[in-house]
Amino acid sequence: CGGSFGLHLKKSGYDGLIITGKSREPAYIDIDNGSISLKPAQHLWGMNTSEAQENLGAKNRGKLVIGIAGEHLVRYAAVISEERAAGRGGVGAVFGYKLLKGIVASGQNKLEFFDQEKFKKQNLKWIKQLKAHPLTGKQLPKYGTAGLVRMMNSHHLLATKNYTSGQFEAYEELSGEKLAEEKLIKNKGGVTCPIQCGRQVMDYDKAVKGPELETIGLLGSNLLNSDMNSIIRINHLCDEYGIDTITFGSSIGFAMELNERGIWDNGLKFGDTSMLEALVELVSKREGIGAEIAEGTKRLAEKYGGSDYAINVKGLETAAYEPRAAQGMGLGYATSNRGGCHLNGGYLVVLEGLGLNVNGKTTRGKAAFTIMFQDMMEAVSSAGICLFTTYAILPAFLVNKPNSRIAKIINGVLPSMGGIVGVVKRNMWLLSFNMASVLPYPFMIRLVTGKKMTIGSFIEFGERGYNLERIINIRQGLQGSDDTLPKRLLRELQRSDDPDSIVKLDVMLKKYYKIRGWDQNGVPTQKKLRKLKLG
Repeated sequence: CGGSFGLHLKKSGYDGLIITGKSREPAYIDIDNGSISLKPAQHLWGMNTSEAQENLGAKNRGKLVIGIAGEHLVRYAAVISEERAAGRGGVGAVFGYKLLKGIVASGQNKLEFFDQEKFKKQNLKWIKQLKAHPLTGKQLPKYGTAGLVRMMNSHHLLATKNYTSGQFEAYEELSGEKLAEEKLIKNKGGVTCPIQCGRQVMDYDKAVKGPELETIGLLGSNLLNSDMNSIIRINHLCDEYGIDTITFGSSIGFAMELNERGIWDNGLKFGDTSMLEALVELVSKREGIGAEIAEGTKRLAEKYGGSDYAINVKGLETAAYEPRAAQGMGLGYATSNRGGCHLNGGYLVVLEGLGLNVNGKTTRGKAAFTIMFQDMMEAVSSAGICLFTTYAILPAFLVNKPNSRIAKIINGVLPSMGGIVGVVKRNMWLLSFNMASVLPYPFMIRLVTGKKMTIGSFIEFGERGYNLERIINIRQGLQGSDDTLPKRLLRELQRSDDPDSIVKLDVMLKKYYKIRGWDQNGVPTQKKLRKLKLG
């Protein structure tokens, strides 16, 4: 999530943690040089996340905590490290159920490398590559993720008024350019990261973490809120209480539409920010209307109706990318193992308007490209590498000059290459080589671990992970019919003058299953599982 906890955990002697059982009273886990102990946390219970971290000891320790929202089992409670959030899926509520306030870790274990000298040299090359790329070297450091707002709005990709539109009239007030001009104090990104896309901004008289694109989209355009000051403030409060800003904003947008339709009289109105700050505390403590909004859109719809416009997939609210203008992103949302997650969904929108300009309306080739991107993102994420580094894979000359003749030709041809991508996906041995200048991850992993890895085997690791998640979901009761989107996105035109402005999911889903090696119900076949050494 961008904090330093992972580094401290590694230095303490562990790569990861599996937490089982439930404490009888509030507690926290203390890890020091491999020694693990469970310590009482009654004195921390009821504290916000910054206060809890301050009271968990020395500053040179990695800390992971929940806020009041996690203690009250808010469905989308987050886990916070410093000011960074592991926000999606309600991990904070799981901590709260276990009466686990947090984890601290520290140690002096040295990181081991298979070939440290070569790693250092290759790492310097990679950093140089990241800094030279127009996205990772210029746009993200200068404007942060909010630098995508203008681009998204121009491509009808910016979720607006509970996803009734892809454009917001006051989008400029939410842009990264305006944020940098009026609010930015300094860049503040992940530990040792060369990109430093994070923002530190002013919240009245206090320096706080700036809002990311998803927060700006879901708490801004999605609610018809053009007040950046309110978004900064709400984002900070969500971090303090430990709340996922994506689901929070989406749930409020749905509640606003229910009120607008006369279904649920809750006082919330699009464009009215007067109640938003107070809602953070109400949701976190499950008080008043906050008790219901704390349940998220799926459960709100089960109580009040309106599932057609409760914008979630498999119970998880979608990100700020409006998929009716990006067919591949729509397919990614629908098939994501996490639900409406743009990253686990493959983030194909990066080809459909954010990095390249591949036609977002066409379904051609999108199934194959979505699978390739999902598996690659899975591999990168599993390796503990920031997914934003994948932007640098996009050819810089196409990003720099998106309207050039060569860019238009390539963007036009790419969808027709879906068949080739599908063949490669079924025959990953075709990628049994390394090309660090194109995809540095497998070569870097080899230099750290000594494990031989190629581009093909790296992506195949991601495929194994994706299929493993899939069969776990099936075991827990999910099925192919859950690979869908709310009817608003499937049946309501985003733009009345554009008959293609819906997600044509059925056209893509059958091809997706076939290329994946899943049956017609979306279940991985035994042949596929054996090939991936999962069955």
